[in-house]
Amino acid sequence: MSSLLLLLLLFLLPFLIITPALTLEFRYHDNSEIEQYLLQINASNPDITHLYSIGRSVRGQQLWVLAVGRSPRRHTVGIPEFKYVANMHGNEVLGRVLLLQLIDNLVHGYRNNETWSLQLLNSTRIHILPTMNPDGFDDAGTHCQYSQGRFNYNGIDLNRNFPDAFAGLRRQQQVDKEKREAEVRAVIGWLRTESFVLSANLHGGALVASYPYDNSNSGSELVGGASVTPDNDVFIHLAKVYSHNHASMHRGERCDDSTSFLDGITNGYQWYPLTGGMQDYNYVWAQCLELTLEVSCCKFPPVRELPALWTQNRRALLAFIRQVHLGDKGRVFDSSGVPVQNAVVEVKGRRNMCPFRTDRHGEYYRLLLPGNYSFTVTYPGHEVLTETLNVPYGPGLYSAMKHDFLLQRTPSNPTQTNLTQTNLTQTNPTQTSPTPTCNYTLHAEGGGGGAITRPTWTGVVVALWFVAALRSMTD
Repeated sequence: MSSLLLLLLLFLLPFLIITPALTLEFRYHDNSEIEQYLLQINASNPDITHLYSIGRSVRGQQLWVLAVGRSPRRHTVGIPEFKYVANMHGNEVLGRVLLLQLIDNLVHGYRNNETWSLQLLNSTRIHILPTMNPDGFDDAGTHCQYSQGRFNYNGIDLNRNFPDAFAGLRRQQQVDKEKREAEVRAVIGWLRTESFVLSANLHGGALVASYPYDNSNSGSELVGGASVTPDNDVFIHLAKVYSHNHASMHRGERCDDSTSFLDGITNGYQWYPLTGGMQDYNYVWAQCLELTLEVSCCKFPPVRELPALWTQNRRALLAFIRQVHLGDKGRVFDSSGVPVQNAVVEVKGRRNMCPFRTDRHGEYYRLLLPGNYSFTVTYPGHEVLTETLNVPYGPGLYSAMKHDFLLQRTPSNPTQTNLTQTNLTQTNPTQTSPTPTCNYTLHAEGGGGGAITRPTWTGVVVALWFVAALRSMTD
């Protein structure tokens, strides 16, 4: 009988290792525990999750990202890329808890065939980085407002370390990789491997949804004390989506040492200017609209409050993801019907510092509120194409409106071709303003260079120890 039991255990061992029982408690998991959880959830759900690292922190800790979706390992044409980032400041920790709970909620909802999860994961590829600053978390104190751990291991505020589009007017701003922190370089590299459409980074210490710009050079973008982007209406809508789906953020209630915010939203610069912020970098250089979500007055809330804080934020987190389906999406094809990269896709009245361009798949995504918009598409050697589109509201259908542009080649006239190329160059504001060069280079594939999908060594060791103990008992 003992031999049969041992054989049965050996037969079940692979399943015990690959699909461990996952119980996510409401508490603060340290960095190694988060790593173990992500490894386990990925090993248990390889069809809808994909774990990869975007790099390492200063102290060498992996910056793990879990992609969740119907095709988690690689981009699918027509499926927008979304991301959440937490714990950029090491002592602002609620975001870590919220994103782990979000992963758990998405995966279990999908496994239980819950409609909301099926619709979301079938239409969106969601990337989740639970901690951007694991070194800072290791040193974090637990005081609600004033504690160490905000900075990375080198003592640098990561949300002041990104290239800044506005700094060029005051000083020479050259992207020098050696001057960027390891965590910042990792995120910049990440943005060059995926065509993210919408994003949010989770902070603590206030209760408000903040939107770009965070900085200004006192130019035309400065309006009534706010630094306004060309997509200001969309940003205000996105911020309100989060605040009004949050249990209390929309009330604009002040924290102990903070101001009150109408509707629970604010323009970043109007709140307080900052240089080198991540949300401005996402918007200007990566054509990804990003918000900064301050999700709790206390930076390190007591553990007993975590279940309630998750309940307060869950609906807002899910509603915000759905906004990735705002506006219009599609591809740009040349006269031969081949999708083209780096075609400029502009919307009249929305002249971005770095023009929105098609990615390596020839795709474009423009987050827009419902209405009529004039699109202009420019590509070397082809005629400029202008079309007016009526854009409906997409999030309710889990899809933006799809519209492809088919270009026509210009006549074989060198002068005309040169004019077209000149027009394309002029759409890049780096030619007429001192902002840094727009870089659209994308790697061949994103989100998986360092993928880990194997079971953890901890699980293997424990299981083998159990087998050995059982054998000793039966000998």
